[in-house]
Amino acid sequence: MNLRDLRYLVALADHRHFGRAAEASFVSQPTLSTQVRKLEEELGVALVERTPRKVMLTPVGREVVERARRVIADVEQMAEIARRSQDPEAGTVRLGLFPTLAPYLLPHVLPAVRARFPRLELLLVEEKTDQVLARLRDGRLDAGILALPLQEESLHVEPLFDEPFVLAVPRGHPLAGRSALSVAELDVHPLLLLEEGHCLRDQALEVCRLSGAAERDGFRATSLETLRHMVAAGVGVTLLPALAVQPPVPPSPDIALVPFKRPAPHRRLAMAWRRSSAMDGFLRQLAAEFRRIPPALLKPRS
Repeated sequence: MNLRDLRYLVALADHRHFGRAAEASFVSQPTLSTQVRKLEEELGVALVERTPRKVMLTPVGREVVERARRVIADVEQMAEIARRSQDPEAGTVRLGLFPTLAPYLLPHVLPAVRARFPRLELLLVEEKTDQVLARLRDGRLDAGILALPLQEESLHVEPLFDEPFVLAVPRGHPLAGRSALSVAELDVHPLLLLEEGHCLRDQALEVCRLSGAAERDGFRATSLETLRHMVAAGVGVTLLPALAVQPPVPPSPDIALVPFKRPAPHRRLAMAWRRSSAMDGFLRQLAAEFRRIPPALLKPRS
């Protein structure tokens, strides 16, 4: 058994196709197929279920892949320890963010990060929270920016900042002229929410629980922009994070934004990484750069 064959197996698990896995591994399909079969012979079990249309892992195959990911991640950590001892602020960092944050946060922080760490290659991965956590666990990401709380004992969590919510309503809505409102006033205004899997949905449901509000039946959006368009079309009202209503996002003439009175509902954002990470010292510096986001951006505009 060698590291190369474990990488082939993991690639096959990721792509579920011998041709695509071989292409991602920069080898021919027969080479990858032969090495995976040799690995099966060495272990004495079938790892892959081969069908004409797709490739599936057997139950033991899934278990072996999970362990293989950890082995590969540990080996990469060894190389990372050696490399960062020579130049701590260079190299590559794979950073995961969720979709209702990434496009609104990154324009404000990446210029400062590039200026502070000019030799750093920052690879950004946008996925839902559960996928970011899964990739953190198995080593496919070095760090992630996520919303708290996180119930992950294996992760170090570095708080960044609190991002308040603002209520987005159609321009002609009765609440459109308000300078601020309390959470309790939402109880008669059902909210448009995102579909299952988005952490913003869970955060909005928590606000609903606190206010006595309900979810608008019959509609669940796939993105924050869909929610914005539905509000502009007069379908209903929703919660938007403060960064999602700041430039460079253009204001909509059909939407009024109403801030909340203190204490305003908000989400708490943090950077998380594996406690065993060889990048721990550098990731603390990187988190500090994200924490320096201008405070004015976290004050919802009306």
